[in-house]
Amino acid sequence: MIRATRILRRDALSGGEIVDRVVLDHGDRHRRRVAMRGIGGLGFLLDLPEVTVLEDGDALVLEDGRLVWVEAAAERLLEIRAPNDHALKRLIWHIGNRHIAAEIGADAIWIADDHVLAAMVRGLGATAIPVERPFQPEGGAYAGGHDHAHGHHHPHAA
Repeated sequence: MIRATRILRRDALSGGEIVDRVVLDHGDRHRRRVAMRGIGGLGFLLDLPEVTVLEDGDALVLEDGRLVWVEAAAERLLEIRAPNDHALKRLIWHIGNRHIAAEIGADAIWIADDHVLAAMVRGLGATAIPVERPFQPEGGAYAGGHDHAHGHHHPHAA
């Protein structure tokens, strides 16, 4: 079975033969090694050196140089909006305090659809509307992801 051994990030994608695509939800985009099958039927082994988050628009590089496009699947989420900036910040704190994966936008938060959290959010004066869209939550302070690195290399004191 042919292997995909590295990722070409969407901002570096400038050419190459895209031979298939995989449509993956958030959980399936957090991988290191797994057999995959593209929408067009191409079977391959994702075989990365470490667990990595695949982002929408990235490409997996097969051993022979061909590319497999990564597409984020639509997922059922709650879109949370607050009446003002301070209320939105309070909601972010409450969601974070429950260790819930969240995608944070300028004026909205998206989390996995959950009726208990929807009730909590509404109880705090916000709206929680079910939507379907790709989910790209924050990686977390210690995730070390390519999108969230802070660009310097020195030890941080505890």
